[in-house]
Amino acid sequence: MTTRPLRDRTALVTGGGGPLGRAFSLALAQAGARVILVGRNAQALSGAARRVAMEGGTARTAVCDVSDPASVTALTDTLAEEDISLLVNNAGVAGPVKPLTEVEPDEWDGVFSANVRGVYLMCRAFLPSMIGAGRGDIVNIASVSGKRPLLNRTPYTASKMALLGLTRTLAAEVGPHGVAVNSLSPGPVRGPRMDRNFRLEAELTGSTPEEAERAFASRAALGRLVEEDEVAKALVAMLAMPGLCGADIDLSAGMIAPS
Repeated sequence: MTTRPLRDRTALVTGGGGPLGRAFSLALAQAGARVILVGRNAQALSGAARRVAMEGGTARTAVCDVSDPASVTALTDTLAEEDISLLVNNAGVAGPVKPLTEVEPDEWDGVFSANVRGVYLMCRAFLPSMIGAGRGDIVNIASVSGKRPLLNRTPYTASKMALLGLTRTLAAEVGPHGVAVNSLSPGPVRGPRMDRNFRLEAELTGSTPEEAERAFASRAALGRLVEEDEVAKALVAMLAMPGLCGADIDLSAGMIAPS
């Protein structure tokens, strides 16, 4: 079996300037793919692209707000000459950490705009070319929080549950055209986003961020968070499984195992 299963494929990664987007892009490039990093922050995208290049990969960047139809249309025009056969919908926001009764409507809408609307718009934009070519892969980055309760995070969990439904239904729609749609559901990934969540949870409960992290990690069978490179390796492994379609891969250190 080849050690570079994605050679000569072009992969588009949204949220490419964030920590997990960078990890995905680097892993895809190391597996042989040409990577296009998409996001709202040009400086962060450039930094991620430089990291890919330093590791011997090929990457370019494109600024886009995936929740804005006009911005997505402009992106498709910019990339019209690219044969994009792999779309990784990673862009998203964590949203508020508070009881539902304290969540403002604009906070709720903001989470769904980034986490669900953005995926819909990107799939809508790039699926036609995949269907026309009779091949392609879409991987939506969901979350274990879409499959079990996460207190004080209702907008986020609801958006990730919606994303799982979108994945399964879209897989049934486009699978007959040779396009595989799957989701990858990480558990809490160590990094700045979880540090922010633990800080807000600590403020809400009167604990410390360290106590909030330990309490969260204790819910996992392995008793720990997952690492960015573990999630990136899982993505590449999924793409090496040609029969995978309409599936959700859990990578949560056993977060869904306890009852």
